[in-house]
Amino acid sequence: MKLKKIAHLIALIGVVGPALAQDVPQQVIQRVEITGSSIKRIAKEGALPVEVISRKQLEEQGIVNAEQLIATLNVNGNGSDNLASNADVTSGSQRGNNGASSANLRGQGADSTLVLLNGRRIATHGMKGSAVDLNSIPFAAVDRVEVLKDGASAIYGTDAIGGVINFILKNNYKGLEAQVFTDVTEAGGAEIGRLQITGGFGDLAEQGYNVLIAASTSENKALRGDQRDFVNTFQPNRGLSVDTRGAPHANVFATSLGDTILSRRSNTGPILPGTTQAYSGISILDLPGGPGCNSIDGMGAYDEKLWDTATAGFGCAWDTGRAAVLQQPVENSNFVARATFRRGNHEMFAEAVGSKTEVAKRFSPNQISPSASTFDARAFYPATGAAYNEVFNSIAKVFPSIEANRGLPIAYRWRCMECGNREIVTESKAGRLQLGADGPLAIGNYAFDYKIGLSRAFSESESQLGSGYQYTAALRDALGSGIINPFLKAGETQSQAALDLIKGASAAGVVLYGGKTILTAFDASMSGEVYSLPAGPLLVALGTDLRKEEYEFNGDRRAASERPAILNAAFDDANALANVSRDVKAIYAEAIIPVTKALEVNVAVRRDDYDGFGNTVNPKVSFRYQPVEQLLFRGSYNEGFRAPSFNQLYNGITESPYTGKDLVDPLKCPTGKVDSARPGCESVTPNTLTGGKPDLGPETAKQASLGVVFEPMRNFSANLDIWEIRRYDTIKSVGLTDMLANYSLFTDRFLRDPSGNLAFIDQRWVNAGESITRGIEAGARTNGKLWEGNWTAGIDGSYLLEKKSRALESAPFGKSEVGLFTFTGDLGLKWKHTAYVSYKKGDWSGLFQNIYRHGYLDQVLPGVASGKVTPSNYNAKVDPYSIFHASLSYSGIKNLTLTAGIKNIFDEDPPFAITYDSNTGAGSSWEPRVADPRGRSFTFTANYKFL
Repeated sequence: MKLKKIAHLIALIGVVGPALAQDVPQQVIQRVEITGSSIKRIAKEGALPVEVISRKQLEEQGIVNAEQLIATLNVNGNGSDNLASNADVTSGSQRGNNGASSANLRGQGADSTLVLLNGRRIATHGMKGSAVDLNSIPFAAVDRVEVLKDGASAIYGTDAIGGVINFILKNNYKGLEAQVFTDVTEAGGAEIGRLQITGGFGDLAEQGYNVLIAASTSENKALRGDQRDFVNTFQPNRGLSVDTRGAPHANVFATSLGDTILSRRSNTGPILPGTTQAYSGISILDLPGGPGCNSIDGMGAYDEKLWDTATAGFGCAWDTGRAAVLQQPVENSNFVARATFRRGNHEMFAEAVGSKTEVAKRFSPNQISPSASTFDARAFYPATGAAYNEVFNSIAKVFPSIEANRGLPIAYRWRCMECGNREIVTESKAGRLQLGADGPLAIGNYAFDYKIGLSRAFSESESQLGSGYQYTAALRDALGSGIINPFLKAGETQSQAALDLIKGASAAGVVLYGGKTILTAFDASMSGEVYSLPAGPLLVALGTDLRKEEYEFNGDRRAASERPAILNAAFDDANALANVSRDVKAIYAEAIIPVTKALEVNVAVRRDDYDGFGNTVNPKVSFRYQPVEQLLFRGSYNEGFRAPSFNQLYNGITESPYTGKDLVDPLKCPTGKVDSARPGCESVTPNTLTGGKPDLGPETAKQASLGVVFEPMRNFSANLDIWEIRRYDTIKSVGLTDMLANYSLFTDRFLRDPSGNLAFIDQRWVNAGESITRGIEAGARTNGKLWEGNWTAGIDGSYLLEKKSRALESAPFGKSEVGLFTFTGDLGLKWKHTAYVSYKKGDWSGLFQNIYRHGYLDQVLPGVASGKVTPSNYNAKVDPYSIFHASLSYSGIKNLTLTAGIKNIFDEDPPFAITYDSNTGAGSSWEPRVADPRGRSFTFTANYKFL
């Protein structure tokens, strides 16, 4: 293939993968370094699938930040790595993701995807310290993005199991340009705005220097759940309802904390006359003759059948999904400054990048509930309260037996709407100073290219409480006064005295926690031709990589003697770390061996030596075989690893209550399903233990791929690669599902009290288990001429063949997770694709694009799972999600390019999905790991070049 054709395909398609190439004369092109190899070589289709996304493509699609880009990649998994998936109440390892957005190639997880900036590492997110926050990427200066869809530990070391994403900045840029961008939704909310300026002066070839400066600022406004009508968790006819009786009009509970109107120091409530059924969590709205739960906006009847909780038959629930923020508000600023100097054939540079991101996470108001540790009997609603008689009399009409308890206080569960939505504001700052040089190096009769770099990078985050958080003791005493009325009906409001009490208990402004990572790195490598073989030159590379990684985490920063408890504020004091660090020393070697004119083999090996667990050696071998110009075969085998994060090593033990209603004691209930009518199968609520293990070792991986690229004619090409990743000694907090399914293997992790009742479940990090992921990546594209213009069309897809795991190597593999709902981690969709058609004629160009995500088997609530209830409109499958985008660009005005676009042209809502985590109360009727909640939106970009 001619060089002109390669450039044409890259410019129009942006994908190296589908194009084939013949060698062209050395004097015409330069050797370049491609992500996945440390050897500079002639740019051509190699042994590894590398996708290249150009700046022009990003602008045509209305992509203005790294998170938006990652969401369009078919090779990216569907994990809880974006801001929408982490927008509500979270627990365990997800809790430290405040404000972060990450990549997740091939569904291997954010901490197994390596993100590079100009081919070098940057600091991981300051809060968790295990993955790069995409908000820190200086997108204004990005020239292209290279996505390596293969393991690369033999070149880059840890984390490169799922693949590598390399953001490459502009080089030798001259001029001054400004760009404004806006993205406005038709239904309102979630507006996006961005302003960026890029300037550069000096020419490396003519003047020997170049200076680049770029800066941008952007804002993503919030999208609330009540701004989209597809958010509705009250759909029992489809198998979905809310598992919370923390409602704006309180539910009355029986409790062992004290004598109350429903019971005397007992969790069992009164029995309905003529039956044996006891009730607790009673709302007077839902009693016979009451106005109904839905008389208050956002409330509905608790569905005791779906949740298989007969005692809740007279309870009201509240739609937490409507109160959540579907798109978190984000304000982001980035800058990059780079000075490059050329002396002869040598280039030296100094580069500084920085970012500041503020994310406000907002979710449902706090739930006030009887608890020995927070709201004990002192918070009960007193008999002197204004609403006492109405509540007592309404319940007594249905349950006459409570008449003997008249005058006792009321224990209740209430959603404190007047407290406001809970808000956690996280500010993250990140930066990197990089010094480097590269050029030719002669050693004897051999000519090499060298590269050397020294950098210091950091990422620092701090989360601060906003509205919706109150000091526990102050709020408890205020509630016990009877001035605050948790039983307001529609149209009624709290008194000013009550509002003053709530405001006086506010804990807004308290720092929740913060963390910081620091990366100090030195790298050096040299590559070049060392021997001339009959089939071509033997190219080799040698390199070293020396790093120091540091991490610290702050819990509650208040003085130890002045730390009044704050309701439901997860300070994570147990995880506080002063400063921990480790040194990493690595050497690596790589060789490209031309076996024949048609066959080329690439071999690489790297040894990493870590403080703490020793060394690991990881090899890689790949081949490129092109028997004829139209056909190329490629493949690879490699081994990889992921070092444990500081959190996984050193976190303290955190105890969290399991509040769901879907858990049984596996020792006493052989069916594993909640069934209140079967002794031993009652719902249980033990505490879960999470935390670190200092003796963790690295995860290891073995992976292979085999592919073909076919180009039968100059205007058509296709590619297909099959791949498999096997991971061993995976660092995981074993999920409850796995632990319950393999109870005999985890009996030591189910901790019991002296009576034999389940008290704790130990879910701390361990090296355990194995996983297998296998898939196919395929693509095709073509181009031609029409109406005196040029058109291109293509499709890139990803088909997941297998995804399964086992909790221990001695345990059998579980059932396939392909197309099956999971609460956390990656949702294994069977098929994903992006298809497009583009057209360019003169000053006009257009793009039409389809993004498709296959459906999957939905979550099943306990009542449906047990077969006790079959919703009338129940469908076990979630529908596919398919949306279309279009854009049109015009460059006929001097120095000005205008682009207008429509995203989600047909205004497709996310498909209905049962996405409800009964443990945290998070989730609703759609899946943020798959769909975009914004709906149809209109984009406009104006780019003006001043110089």
